[in-house]
Amino acid sequence: MKLAHISITARSADSLAAFYISAFDCQEMRPPRRLSGEVVSRGNGLPDSVIYSIWLRFPEQDMPFLELLEYDTSADRVAPRVDEIGLGHLAFGVTDIASSMDRVLTAGGTALGQVTNFGTEDAPLLIVYMRDCEGNILELEQSAN
Repeated sequence: MKLAHISITARSADSLAAFYISAFDCQEMRPPRRLSGEVVSRGNGLPDSVIYSIWLRFPEQDMPFLELLEYDTSADRVAPRVDEIGLGHLAFGVTDIASSMDRVLTAGGTALGQVTNFGTEDAPLLIVYMRDCEGNILELEQSAN
């Protein structure tokens, strides 16, 4: 078994795709699609579902990919907290945490925490939590390797 994809339900799939393309060099895997009909509704359990779908490939890997879904009708929620039960965050291994933070901010994300060394002085593991442009939690990790 392997992880196939990660899905984020977006307020605006186009805006969220632009964020991940700008901040993390993701690339579109296929043209965006609009999904609807009985098969879609039967699969997700929502009657009369209409979904706008964008698939993004992460740099240097085909799987898992990032699936961004925008439903014609969505239930809104406040930005998730770091300590909420459920899926917590997307973590990205980066080579330069400072420049990666700048890219997230420039793309419309926000800072959540401060850079912290979870490793040792000889083998640092720098991490920081941030948010994407829709408030989803991201972790940036820079290891000594």
